[in-house]
Amino acid sequence: MTALKTSDLILNNDGSVFHLHLKPGQIASDIILVGDPDRVSLISSRFSDIELKVSSREFVSHTGTYKGKRISVISTGIGTDNIDIVVNELDALFNIDLEKKIIKEQKQRLRMIRIGTSGALQENINVGSFLLSTMAIGFDSLLNFYSGSSDITRNDFSRALTERLPWDPSLGSPYVVEASEELNSMLEAREVMQGVTISAPGFYGPQGRILRLRPKLEKLNEAVREFSFQGHRITNFEMESSAIFGLGKMLGHEASTICAIIANRVTQEYLSDYKPVIEKLISFVLNRIAKQK
Repeated sequence: MTALKTSDLILNNDGSVFHLHLKPGQIASDIILVGDPDRVSLISSRFSDIELKVSSREFVSHTGTYKGKRISVISTGIGTDNIDIVVNELDALFNIDLEKKIIKEQKQRLRMIRIGTSGALQENINVGSFLLSTMAIGFDSLLNFYSGSSDITRNDFSRALTERLPWDPSLGSPYVVEASEELNSMLEAREVMQGVTISAPGFYGPQGRILRLRPKLEKLNEAVREFSFQGHRITNFEMESSAIFGLGKMLGHEASTICAIIANRVTQEYLSDYKPVIEKLISFVLNRIAKQK
């Protein structure tokens, strides 16, 4: 088997992967992803023991045990570009022999759950509620850079988007990826809403916010709220899930996102003190993971 190029699989002097500064064996196959580095310790403080703490740039990683289950928590920072780094390097830790720089024949499957915050796009979604993403719409074009991405995306859904929304081709082609059925089944609950999430490539213009610059598509959010495809409604904005679902699916991993709704873009409500909601969501996810066999 041909070895990977050193400039493609970049390692640090200690043998760790370039950005995450992690080595094989340091990360559990059950992984919680969060955007905020400070949220890592908020989660790991619930562990009975912590075996690893590594910090590199915005990427903070803790591995420990919760109710007998080995779990890792990793901060990704904001955006799908960071997710490209995190998911590829996590996969390399498990499925590439870093010393020989060759891809392993036997692949290990990871289970990645993103815990995040989000803004609702439908009036009936209350701030302080939990929303589980069944699909993620990538407005970012990241997955379009990978060969074979069209094999794992909902191309019928993405075609409907560009045909029925006031879309501008200069923005690239949106892609749609389904979340892991296995993980979503684990996270289903009466108190958890489900919906289709948009992963935006920015917080202001791409999500229709107006400060000093005006968005190119000023009516996009209104059209998004009205859009429906095969009974699916678009429910919320965030900035990472499309890449997590897409890269995870292409690499053979399970990926899911559950968010605390801290704002409603229709009613203009905002939950200024959302830490208690996040803490409740963290406990919910940890307990669901711990029950996995």
